[in-house]
Amino acid sequence: MLDIQLFRDNPKKVKKICKDRFCDESFVDIVIDFDEKWRNTQQKVQSLKHKKNTVSLEINELKKQGKNAKSKIKEMREVAAKIKKLDLKITEYEEKRDKARKRIPNLIDKTTPIAKTEDGNKVLKKHGKKPKFSFKPKSHTELLEALNLGDTEHAAKVSGSRFFFLKNELALLDIALQRFALDFLSSKGFTILQTPMLVNQKTVDGTVDFEAFADQMYKIEGEDLYLVSTAELPLVGYYMDQAIPEDSLPIRFAGISSCFRKEAGAHGKDTKGIFRVHQFNKVEQVVFCTPETSEKEFKILQKNAEELFNALEIPYRVVNVASGDMSKKAILQYDIEAWFPTQNKYRELGSCSNVWDYQARALNTKVIRNKDGKREVLHTLNNTGIATTRTMTAILENCQQKDSSIKIPKVLWPYMNGIKTIKPQKK
Repeated sequence: MLDIQLFRDNPKKVKKICKDRFCDESFVDIVIDFDEKWRNTQQKVQSLKHKKNTVSLEINELKKQGKNAKSKIKEMREVAAKIKKLDLKITEYEEKRDKARKRIPNLIDKTTPIAKTEDGNKVLKKHGKKPKFSFKPKSHTELLEALNLGDTEHAAKVSGSRFFFLKNELALLDIALQRFALDFLSSKGFTILQTPMLVNQKTVDGTVDFEAFADQMYKIEGEDLYLVSTAELPLVGYYMDQAIPEDSLPIRFAGISSCFRKEAGAHGKDTKGIFRVHQFNKVEQVVFCTPETSEKEFKILQKNAEELFNALEIPYRVVNVASGDMSKKAILQYDIEAWFPTQNKYRELGSCSNVWDYQARALNTKVIRNKDGKREVLHTLNNTGIATTRTMTAILENCQQKDSSIKIPKVLWPYMNGIKTIKPQKK
């Protein structure tokens, strides 16, 4: 969330952020209103505490002199009761202020296009040659069936729509992609973490806009736990309420987890196949760094993702995501979109976000400066390594042959038990 001082010093700037993000500006006024109430009540409490101390001294003096102190004792009790009552108000105002504060998006990088939808995204580069087929290519859903690689029909019986069974070589390919991404990031000095698949609401609140994102997450009934929508949540929450020595930064994590999303609002979109599903596996990159190095770390994360897809020989493009389309927590977001021949368009496979101090402030994660020991809010960044289901759909469509066989990208051969081509099964 944004620094509260920004609301106090420059509310017009915060409202301009909301305007450029095409979101509700009314939360700014709510934050300011409850912040004023919070500060005023804090002042009243401080004044009453001073009075309580003064009365306490007077009581002690009266007792030393052997005089009756009942009236002063009564006065002190009344003051204490007022303080207790106002302390509850302070907590209430702070909670309401910060609840509204979390609904307000982050600052916007100067290079971010100002536009409401993805139509305003700016293409930064394209890489790889789009495949040219001498035959009519099949969609990934057709290939799943033709090669006996997946089953959504039986999955729907046991779990519901947008679930799937991976079968045969595709199950191996899912694991191969995870292993490839982890080995690659490990070679870059990232610490590998297999994350919890459940997180509490405090972690969710500090990582995403919970009010806006709640309908995407699966809640464990009767418990303060949610299934993770991405390993970013437990990874960013790793240092919650901690201060990290500056010498230890940057800290770079590569997290692996299954991810769970309701895909609310996606009714009618990608209902077939495994492109948009409720459960998938993903390797995620997360970085903790000092504010002055976050721009450099963003470039490192983006370079990693591009190198991964270069190695997989998937044609893709990089887009600078428009202000109204990107995540509220990011100041800058680049998406990698792969080419899908049967749809004749690019589709998103992953996002790289510089979040600045937005998450760290909400989670109270700080850096301890070497020079003077001062504690400051640090910066966090995240980027998809590989989301396996979407990546597999891109491989299936781009690497298919006339007989419906699929050439496995060479970089994955060591992870595929010697399988270099997924061939149609003999009848």
